[in-house]
Amino acid sequence: MWVMVLGDLVIFGAYFVIFMIHRTMAAQRFLADQQQLDLTIGAINTVVLLTSSWFIARSVLSARDGDPTAAVRLCYGGATCGMVFVAVKAYEWTTKIAEGHTMAGSEFFMFYYMLTGVHLFHVALGLLIIGIVVRELRDPRKRRTSIVESGAIYWHMVDLLWVVIFCLLYVMR
Repeated sequence: MWVMVLGDLVIFGAYFVIFMIHRTMAAQRFLADQQQLDLTIGAINTVVLLTSSWFIARSVLSARDGDPTAAVRLCYGGATCGMVFVAVKAYEWTTKIAEGHTMAGSEFFMFYYMLTGVHLFHVALGLLIIGIVVRELRDPRKRRTSIVESGAIYWHMVDLLWVVIFCLLYVMR
């Protein structure tokens, strides 16, 4: 899991550097397009994902303490937050596309859809991983804390990436 996480961080790091180079080369256009994003929606998604990380971290503690029922319940909390994130992102994308902000419309929105889209894929994969963790926790023969911890490592990476994306796309002006 660590190899996958570190590989993803390197790839996203490259995306972030490329974004910053292009942002520097067309600062006024990027700033004008960036003003079209709703900071509140980005902040809501940030709080939702940070809350999901809290649920997942608590799930790891419950699994370590030998309480798989609580660990499963907390995984459901984290997954629910992940699904809320997906729903809010779908709403935001739908709104932006309806306003005419598409990938072909501007370089900023090309980066916006690419970064948030790749991140959204990682959220979906994370939800699948949480599902696997829940399946493992429910089966007494398969209950391994290492699986819960590995799932948590991946989910925290997804959240970390969102915090950087939020800062780059929504906050840095």
